[in-house]
Amino acid sequence: MRYTEIENTKESIFKRLTGVKKDTFEKMICVVDDYKIANRKHKSKGRPSKLSIADKLLMLLMYYREYRTFLHISVCYGVSEMHCWRIITSTEQILLQSKIFHLPGKKALHSAENNFEIIVIDVSEHPIERPKKSNGVTIQERKSDIL
Repeated sequence: MRYTEIENTKESIFKRLTGVKKDTFEKMICVVDDYKIANRKHKSKGRPSKLSIADKLLMLLMYYREYRTFLHISVCYGVSEMHCWRIITSTEQILLQSKIFHLPGKKALHSAENNFEIIVIDVSEHPIERPKKSNGVTIQERKSDIL
């Protein structure tokens, strides 16, 4: 699935396919594009990438949303498995460094700003009614079936 194939779909279908809204996806493209421009070593040297930034983001979302292997994703996009891994990990690092798509860590959850309401539910044990095992008839029948 390339970005050109799903670019003009409805918002609801786009979200079902990728897991994010179109606005969020556009923000992700802007963040990755700004990072690539800012950290480019040589402005005019090198071969242009075979995949667009949108396709690279779709690879990342496909990996996280569908739990596909690097081999499956690499076959879909026509790149090697190792190159697919490099694209996904580098794109992930760029999004994490931007702090826009970074989730709060464990320390943020333990801070005093968060007020949690605790609800206690009483789950007590109840006896289960079962037939008595000391009945002589059932024991004799079992013994007669064995012999």
